Amino acid sequence: MQNYLFLVAAVLYAVCAFLPIRLRLLISIGLALGWTLHGLALWSDVVVAESLRLGFAQMLSAAMWISVAVYWGENRNMGLDSMRVLMLPVAAVAVLLPIIFPGSLMSLQDKTALFPWHVAIALLAYSTLTTAAFHAVLMAVQESHLHSRRVLLNEGNSGWYAAAIARLPALLTMEKMLFRLIGIGFFLLTLTVVSGLLFSEQLFGKALTWDHKTIFTLLSWVLFGALLAGRYWRGWRGKTALTFTLTGFVTLLLAYVGSRFVLEVVLHRGLA
Repeated sequence: MQNYLFLVAAVLYAVCAFLPIRLRLLISIGLALGWTLHGLALWSDVVVAESLRLGFAQMLSAAMWISVAVYWGENRNMGLDSMRVLMLPVAAVAVLLPIIFPGSLMSLQDKTALFPWHVAIALLAYSTLTTAAFHAVLMAVQESHLHSRRVLLNEGNSGWYAAAIARLPALLTMEKMLFRLIGIGFFLLTLTVVSGLLFSEQLFGKALTWDHKTIFTLLSWVLFGALLAGRYWRGWRGKTALTFTLTGFVTLLLAYVGSRFVLEVVLHRGLA
């Protein structure tokens, strides 16, 4: 049943991505319906009797589900229509991944009550920083449009996407939103790292191992922490902020999604 819900949600996301902005109400309704179906499908797929189905596909799909919710809320106040055409096609693909890559079941019988909370906080952190990465890409596109004389002077670039970029809030406003997302994501990532380091044996049934997932997660935490510190003490912004944001996101992506993809798809192994 959840596969049909995934398919319908993907179609709704794809349609909403390319509808013209004048159909704002239809976009909002379609997006809300797609997001609801996406959430129901994820819940049915991930939450099994006394088990969780986990894998890189479920992680990406859930991250995009939360990212779409953040976009929908922020768009009502800030007019982020350009993020719609960037995020929703990616969300449409991510929705379908659990159908193709079903992941593996992890029993909760030998796990403490902290484990589901650890997974939930990690997912929230990952999703918030995913949204920040999309926001950083959108800011880079916006800045490119502002500084490119060819784009400004060439009337052929006055299409719907260029018009959507022009309707974005000022870069300073976009930058404030970016650092708000990074601050929230860093806080959640800190909780994830601390809980993993202090309660590894209770959470995972084994002592902490310094594998690539742990190292990449800590490296991502350091990068986002350095960015926030640099913002506070040195006033970092612009390209420096965008570079740190995207580098930290790619590192975090490699920490879980990349490793799970290799294990599940390349090596055909389940959860360790």
